[in-house]
Amino acid sequence: MKLIKIATCNLNQWAMDFDGNLKRIKASIQEAKQKGAVLRVGPELEVTGYGCEDHFLEPDTCTHAWECLQDILLSGLTNGILCSVGMPVVYCGVRYNCSVLCYNGQILLIRPKLYLANDGNYRELRWFSAWKNPQQLEELQLPYTVAEAIKQTIAPFGDACLTFLDTSLGIETCEELFTPLSPHIALALRGVEIFINGSGSHHQLRKLHKRLELIRAATGRVGGVYLYANQQGCDGGRLYYDGCACIAVNGDVVAQGSQFSLRDVEVLTACVDLDTVASYRGAISSLREQASQQPPLPSVKVNAYLSGVDEKYTYFPSFPIEVKYHLPEEEIAFGPACWLWDYLRRSGATGFLLPLSGGADSSSVAAIVGCMCQLVVRAVLEGDDQVQSDALRIGQYDDDSLPDDPKEFASRIFQTVYMGSENSSENTKRRAECLANQIGASHINLKIDGVVSSLLSLFQLVTGKVPRFKVDGGTNAENLALQNIQARLRMVIAFFLASLMPWVRKKPGFLLVLGSANVDEALRGYLTKYDCSSADINPIGGISKTDLRKFLRWAAQNLGYTALAEIEAAPPTAELEPIRTDYEQLDEVDMGMTYDELSMYGRLRKIFMCGPVSMFQNLCHHWRGKLTPAEVANKVKHFFKYYSINRHKMTTLTPSYHAENYSPEDNRFDLRQFLYNTRWPWQFRRIDELVDSMEALSPLESGETAVKSIQERDTSVQATGLGVPAANAVSGSIGRGI
Repeated sequence: MKLIKIATCNLNQWAMDFDGNLKRIKASIQEAKQKGAVLRVGPELEVTGYGCEDHFLEPDTCTHAWECLQDILLSGLTNGILCSVGMPVVYCGVRYNCSVLCYNGQILLIRPKLYLANDGNYRELRWFSAWKNPQQLEELQLPYTVAEAIKQTIAPFGDACLTFLDTSLGIETCEELFTPLSPHIALALRGVEIFINGSGSHHQLRKLHKRLELIRAATGRVGGVYLYANQQGCDGGRLYYDGCACIAVNGDVVAQGSQFSLRDVEVLTACVDLDTVASYRGAISSLREQASQQPPLPSVKVNAYLSGVDEKYTYFPSFPIEVKYHLPEEEIAFGPACWLWDYLRRSGATGFLLPLSGGADSSSVAAIVGCMCQLVVRAVLEGDDQVQSDALRIGQYDDDSLPDDPKEFASRIFQTVYMGSENSSENTKRRAECLANQIGASHINLKIDGVVSSLLSLFQLVTGKVPRFKVDGGTNAENLALQNIQARLRMVIAFFLASLMPWVRKKPGFLLVLGSANVDEALRGYLTKYDCSSADINPIGGISKTDLRKFLRWAAQNLGYTALAEIEAAPPTAELEPIRTDYEQLDEVDMGMTYDELSMYGRLRKIFMCGPVSMFQNLCHHWRGKLTPAEVANKVKHFFKYYSINRHKMTTLTPSYHAENYSPEDNRFDLRQFLYNTRWPWQFRRIDELVDSMEALSPLESGETAVKSIQERDTSVQATGLGVPAANAVSGSIGRGI
């Protein structure tokens, strides 16, 4: 056997936090060495943090990265262990996203990323260039101070592998695993046995399956050992990097790290037998034939053994394990909870304030904060020093006590407030109070009618007019204004309380205001601009109402918040209009569409890139036998009308945890204009023409046959680029997996 002990890691890095990032990198190398590893792989851009964004354009960022690397090389930590460190590097005036391979205090290879992530949440081409010279190796002159310190003036730069006396190692970086022709294919055919991948991959509901299957498939097809490292946590933006570092051998996962954890440093090790790679490949005839005609690859030769030849009988190969996946309901609980904890401890705030209405959305946020408190206490009891230090500071413990009870901890850092009006019901008030008590939050019940009346009196004084609700004979304009003033006053009161409640308790600090608008309401624009959906951050802004309802049912049983069961069963309502015996305001009635329909519109619009016409065509398939083409047309027009009317609200949307690929979030993810011709005359006219054509067909051509006939005559459907039958479009794959 040719055994080797290897390590990969999850690191909770923070963009531009060079001190903290360096500390965590060094801790991971030290832990890997203590566990006997001779190879350590770190996440993508771990020195700077992945989310620096336009800070990458500043020369200081690259300079500080070199200073950190110099510190690592001089520390002696790389003696006897090969370390892959992710950082930006400037070569010939061009900035590259690189993996720097270090060994015994020297730089063996700087490998730039070949294929950059540049869609969805990613803008790597804004800051970096891809290396356009595959399988080419050049020389980089090291910065003067680094060269003087480590006594090395140049380092190999480019696309190459490392060849040791006993094995060889190749590199992929994040996106490259997801490309059609991944680098590991050519590397494997030239005999490379170990592949390393430092990644910066964010969490998204139901996405981990794709990532892990790609890693397993990478070595399942060509054999080899694959080490995947990832960032974990909130490094300063909307994304939560969900870790799940892993090691795979010949298609089997032999080690898997946590996906949701409060740990800053998590090192994963495995012992692998490289002889099994040779035997696995040798048993595949087609692989041998293709490998025999593969052209040579550039390599950097290292006159050292990477496997522990002197200690090969002290280790035993790691066995395959069963891969762990979380339910979507668990992902909703743990992902935003970990993101909230990172945001709280790094923002300088002393807690959260949530306007808790007793409805599904704000109750989901409350449950996620409660879950965060449970995770924090569990980590403290398990001996995590960093979590304990942060919890003592944020909770303002002034004695020798530790946070050992989630409810007690919540009472220190979580303030909820029910802001009722004359339109609020006793049921929502009771449900909000019950949930707050179960979580342990400090709760306030208050009435906002007096503040509303003051503003209405002011309006009457200025105009002589008194607006009325629609149920009392008012116009739509009056009705909308009276609803909005309640919602906006709640936002003002929430921020006022967030600033002063610590002062009221004679404690320093401030509270972060949490928003609670879900992704479907944002898509439809069913929220008031600058109402209580406007907050500091929003943990559910990227989660659909359908998923939130499932989460509420799960949390009622698994988090111990039984009040959520009743909350989930109640029909969604804004409670902004008066309740009458013959009228109750309901969200889906107000919107003119159901939440399930909204979810479908969102996926077709963003993931499958459908405009009004192609959305209509797809939904004719999906709803065939249930709705006529004319009814489908009305629904599509209704959606696009209100989507475009309310698009401007996305420009001020509270920064939200990204969890869905159909998020309409304007600022980073969904780059579309906010001023529309809301009549969509060309598109709606084309839909009407299609409806007329369908209705003119004979009954024998109805249903699916009718739509197919229309599509055959309508070449515009090809522009959808779905690549799947329209009837299956909604249920297809819903996201890129990096």
